[in-house]
Amino acid sequence: MGAIYRRELGAFFNSAIGPVFLTVFYLGSGLLFWLFCLSYATTDMSNYFAWMRLVMVLILPLLTMRLLSEERAQKTDQGLLTAPISLGGIVLGKYFAALTVYAMGIAIVFVYAILLSFFGTVAWSIVLSNFIALFLMGAAFMGITLFLSAFTANQFIAYVLGIVALVVLYVIDFLSGTISSTADTVAANSTVLGTLLGWLGTAMESVSFFSRIYDFTYGLFNLSSVLLYVSTAVLFNFFTIRVFETRRWR
Repeated sequence: MGAIYRRELGAFFNSAIGPVFLTVFYLGSGLLFWLFCLSYATTDMSNYFAWMRLVMVLILPLLTMRLLSEERAQKTDQGLLTAPISLGGIVLGKYFAALTVYAMGIAIVFVYAILLSFFGTVAWSIVLSNFIALFLMGAAFMGITLFLSAFTANQFIAYVLGIVALVVLYVIDFLSGTISSTADTVAANSTVLGTLLGWLGTAMESVSFFSRIYDFTYGLFNLSSVLLYVSTAVLFNFFTIRVFETRRWR
């Protein structure tokens, strides 16, 4: 896994992907920092962190779109599949390389916090908890987008599939609250329908990725949210390994 990790990490910066990702990430986060912190002359970064999730939806697939699709396009995946290395080592080496570049991106939040500390008191516990939240959410999302990139040899298609998947998760997050509030109203007229809507809203809330970041935004460390993010990353990396295993047997 170490060899794959070093190879992929180097490939990010030998190509345009790594610099482009970091540039776009820093520009997007910098704009949010200016809008929600500097323009209001406040050291409260809560709104900044809450809106960072939208930046993640748009640019996270940039990191994973080439990891597996490029191998298929250049036919180098055949060499990997026949190499004396475990499939888990291949997938996890690529995954952790992308996760490292992502961590480089979100580390900018500490620079922003240091800048704000010159003008007032910064709640460092909230900054740290939000960094952890962004890291864990990104880890889960990259597990999903890496899995999707295993099904195509076209990087652009892999990028689009990644965005679509994250947008669907965002819509589920939005609808879960709407359905739950609607269930209370409907229950007054139809108990059965209200109960069904209540169950649906609860089920959607249980897989709600975006709303869970709000606890971290206010410095609350929610163990169930951590388990959701980590288990999603582990599960989709497992799925990706199974895809590679099927391809190897073929």
